[in-house]
Amino acid sequence: MEKLIITIAPTGNVPTREMTPHVPITPDEIAKEAFACFQEGATVCHIHARDMEGKPTHLRNHCQDILRALDATGARAGKSPEDRAQPLEVNPDSASLSTGSSNFPNSANVNDPMLIRFLAKTMLERKIKPELEIFDTAMIQNALELKKEGLLRDPLQFNLVLGVKGSLPATAKNLFHLVDTLPHGSVWSVSVIGPSHVSLSTIALALGGHVRVGLEDNIYYSKGVLATNQSLVKRIVAIATAVGRDIATLEDTKRILGLL
Repeated sequence: MEKLIITIAPTGNVPTREMTPHVPITPDEIAKEAFACFQEGATVCHIHARDMEGKPTHLRNHCQDILRALDATGARAGKSPEDRAQPLEVNPDSASLSTGSSNFPNSANVNDPMLIRFLAKTMLERKIKPELEIFDTAMIQNALELKKEGLLRDPLQFNLVLGVKGSLPATAKNLFHLVDTLPHGSVWSVSVIGPSHVSLSTIALALGGHVRVGLEDNIYYSKGVLATNQSLVKRIVAIATAVGRDIATLEDTKRILGLL
C-alpha cells in the first residue's frame, strides 16, 4: 500500500477567532502553522487566505504573502472567472478545482461549466496540479469529461468531501460508493466534516486513500474539546502507525501526486 499523504487545512473560510482561538488568520500565522504541521507529518497544505480584517479573500497579494513559505492554495472565493483565478497567478504546485456546484448551510458554491473549464485550462497552462474537490458523485463524472477534453491529466487527484450540510452525509456507505466510482489509478483523499471524521478517515487510510485534517473541517478534537491543527495531524499519524501504514515524506508526496 502506498504511503499516507496527510493534508492540513488550517484556516478555511468559516472558522473565526470567536469560534476558536487556534485558527491562524494572518499570512505569518498560516505559514507557521503549516510548518508546525509539516514537522508532525503533513506534507500538503490547503490554503484559504484572509484579509486584514480576517475575512476570506481571493486577492492575489494575500496569497503571495502566504506562498512565500507554502506550496499549495485554494481558489473558491470571488465572482468572475478572472477573480476566481487570481490565486493561480502565484503558481502554486496544486490548487482546488470543484467540478460542479454544491450547497453549504446558508449559501451555494456555484461552479458553472464555463467557469470549471476556464479554471482547469488555466491550471493546465500554468502546470498547476488540480485537486478535484468532490461533493457528490456527479462531480467525478464531470472530471472524467474534462479529462476527455484534454483539460486534466493523469494521475487524477480527488478529494472526497463528506459531511457538509447540503451535500453528501458523512457515512461509510457514501465513502465506499465514491471510492468505487473513481477511475482506476486515481489518487484520492477524504475530508470529513463533523463527528465522523476520525472513523471515516481511519477507513480511508485502511482502503489506501489519503487524509485531510484541519480546523477548516473540524474545530473540535472531540465533543466539547477544541482542536489545534497539530493535534489533528498527530492523531492521524498515530492511527496510521497503529495500522502499519507509513507516512509520506515530501518527496513521496510529489511522486504520488505526479509533481516531480
